[in-house]
Amino acid sequence: MILPIDPANKLSFKRFIKDGDLVIVYERHDTMKAVKVSEDGVLQNRFGAFKHSEWIGKPFGSKVLSNKGAFVYLLAPTPELWTLVLSHRTQILYIADISFVVMYLEIVPGCLVLESGTGSGSLTTSLARAVASTGHVYTFDFHEQRAASAREDFEKTGLSSLVTVGVRDIQGEGFPDEFCGRADSVFLDLPQPWLAIPSAGKMLKPDGVLCSFSPCIEQVQRSCEALKSQFTDIRTFEVLLRTYEVRQKILESCPVNEGDSIERPPRKRRQGSAEGSNGTECSSSPTVVIRPSGEARGHTGYLTFARLKCFV
Repeated sequence: MILPIDPANKLSFKRFIKDGDLVIVYERHDTMKAVKVSEDGVLQNRFGAFKHSEWIGKPFGSKVLSNKGAFVYLLAPTPELWTLVLSHRTQILYIADISFVVMYLEIVPGCLVLESGTGSGSLTTSLARAVASTGHVYTFDFHEQRAASAREDFEKTGLSSLVTVGVRDIQGEGFPDEFCGRADSVFLDLPQPWLAIPSAGKMLKPDGVLCSFSPCIEQVQRSCEALKSQFTDIRTFEVLLRTYEVRQKILESCPVNEGDSIERPPRKRRQGSAEGSNGTECSSSPTVVIRPSGEARGHTGYLTFARLKCFV
């Protein structure tokens, strides 16, 4: 469970793995998967067979061995990791945009948040953690099957008490009237968000904040035009994130001759050779190497924020 809740509605983060828990199995930095633990379960991968029974009782973060002596790590299913392993029913928001959205929407525990559309539920998961344990997220998707799949995911990750999924065409029908004047924040991820902005304005409390995510600048322009009548403090951001890979490599370093004025830097070890170019023996040692990731994402979309005007 991403966010276990006890009967008193207080957060109670579990530290030890139990039968039925959801675990993120970390194989390497770019290979992770979500696995539901069962007493008789076995995970088979390229590293061998891992018995679930040997996981139960271990703390999250444990290193466990396969029948071949290889290992994986068992991580707690945080929203950040869930975003990396969930099923992509639609294009999703990633950590850089999600963290920006949660901050600028001013979401804190107890908030009521409206979202459209749900999609794969990546953002919804982080919104649920932000409002826990006394708030609630109401998310809507016009596609019935996507909504049903999202419900299953929220049940699986233990968030169903914090998230309600509805099937509704927000662009055409707007948000349900029952939320008028009750929402602290509204998030829109729609092809034509300007059609839903008038309804969003009715849902927000005075001084409430709206965010619209759009991949194209033309969508942003039309949305800003629609926002001007009801909203103020309109801002648009593009969040670009550059990640770095941290790896451990075996590097070779050779002793310096007395006549050398400059020490030669460590070099990658050449297979089958433990000598330098001058015949001296070289030593090898593990070294941490940091370099930009070759899979860095560029533009994902534009985030437009606006605050509802207070009319006295």
